[in-house]
Amino acid sequence: MDSFCGQNIEYFSIKDLVLWTENPRDPIDESASDQDVVDRALSDPRNKWDLANFAKSMGDSYDYSELPTVVYRGSKPVVYDGNRRIALGKIKFGLVNHIQVMDLTLPEYPEKIPCNVCTHDIALKHILRKHGSNGSWNALEREKFLKKYFGEESPFLVVDEALGVISSNESLNQDFVKKEILTDKNLKLIGLRVEKGKLFSKHSDEENRKIFENIASKIVAGEISTRKNRGQIVLDDEVWTLIKNNETKAEHFVEQKIIQKSPLISKERVTKRIAKKENPIFGVTLSLKSGQVNNLYRDICELYSFWREKKQNPNPSKRLSQTFPSLIRMSLRLLVETAANDENLKIDGYLKKYFENAKKNLTSEQRNSLFAFCSSVDKVIALLQMGAHNYEASSNVDQTLALSNLIGKMLLLSHSKGDGLWIG
Repeated sequence: MDSFCGQNIEYFSIKDLVLWTENPRDPIDESASDQDVVDRALSDPRNKWDLANFAKSMGDSYDYSELPTVVYRGSKPVVYDGNRRIALGKIKFGLVNHIQVMDLTLPEYPEKIPCNVCTHDIALKHILRKHGSNGSWNALEREKFLKKYFGEESPFLVVDEALGVISSNESLNQDFVKKEILTDKNLKLIGLRVEKGKLFSKHSDEENRKIFENIASKIVAGEISTRKNRGQIVLDDEVWTLIKNNETKAEHFVEQKIIQKSPLISKERVTKRIAKKENPIFGVTLSLKSGQVNNLYRDICELYSFWREKKQNPNPSKRLSQTFPSLIRMSLRLLVETAANDENLKIDGYLKKYFENAKKNLTSEQRNSLFAFCSSVDKVIALLQMGAHNYEASSNVDQTLALSNLIGKMLLLSHSKGDGLWIG
C-alpha cells in the first residue's frame, strides 16, 4: 500500500508478529520469547496487563479501527503498540501455551490483521502521544520512556534512580509531584541537587528517606495538592530541623541504585522454596479481656483471613478489589477508638499513652517495618486518621500490617487478660 509520512498498512498473520519485550507497560529481558511475554502477561505480577478485562472490553469480535504499530527489526515485524491484542490472538490460535491462571473470554479474531508499519522513531512518537498523557502510564513509566528513547531526564527520575523513594511510594508517583514539587528549586530547599543526571545530597540515606516519607505523608493527608500549598514543600518541624542542621555539611554524590528489567518467568524445574510462614495480623495471637475490644479484634482477624483467602483465588472474578484492605485499615482505627473509650481517652491520647512501651515490645523486624512508614506517635495518629478518609493510602497492606503490630502491643498493655505484659 502507499506510504504516508513514513507509515503504511500491511497485513500480517498473527503467528508472524513478534511481541515487544521493551514494552513500557512491563519491560522484560530482551531475550524473551513470545511465550515468555505471554506467561508474564498471564501471571501479571505488576498488575500491568489486565488481560481478562481487556479481552472483555474488545467485545465479540476484533476491532479493525485500532491498528497495532509494527516496526521491522531486521526481518522480524515487532509489535510496538498493541501487544495485548496480539498476545490474546496468539492465545486464541494456540500459538503459545495458555497457562490457565485467569478466565479469558476471547473475541473472534481474523488470522491476518492490518498493522501500521513504520520506523522505530515514528513508532516511539506515536506511543508517547497515545500513552504519555492518557493515564495508562504512571509518571515514572513516562519519565523512563523519555530517558531511554528521547534522552530526556528530569530531577524526578534522577531522585528515584538514586533513592528508590518514588517507585516505592504511589503518592509520590504523580504528575503534579514531578512538575510542581520535586523541582530543582524545591530539591535545593531540602538539601539536594541534581546536576547532569546525578543526585547530590547533604543527608544520609536514612535522612533522605525520612524527608521523602514526610513529603509523601503530607500528600496523602491532603496538605500538599494541586489545590493546597501548590508547588510548595510542606514538612514537619522535626524534618525541617534535620535539614537545617545539615546545611553546613558537604554534599555527596548519591550512587544510582541498580535498576533491573523484570526477570523472565523461568521454565526450568527447580527445587521449590519452603513457603515463608506468614505472621497473623497484629503479629501474634492476642489474649484479651472479654468485651467490645476483644470482639472487634477477633472480627478484624476474621476479615484479614477472609481477604488473604480471596486474594489467592486463581479466578480474578472471585477475588476482592484492590481497595478491600482499606476496610481492614479503617477497622484498626475503630479498634483503637474503642480501646481508648474504655479508658475515657481520645484516640491520640490512647496512642501517646502506650506508644513508647508498645514500641519496646516490637521485634526488630516489626520495628523496622513500622519505621519504614512512620517514626513517631504523631505519624501513627496521622496514618490511622488518614485511613478513614483516603482509600488509596489505606489500601497499603504492608503499612496496615506494620500498624497492626504496634496496636497489638498496645492492646496487650491495656486490655490483656493477664498482667498486660507481652512475652514474645
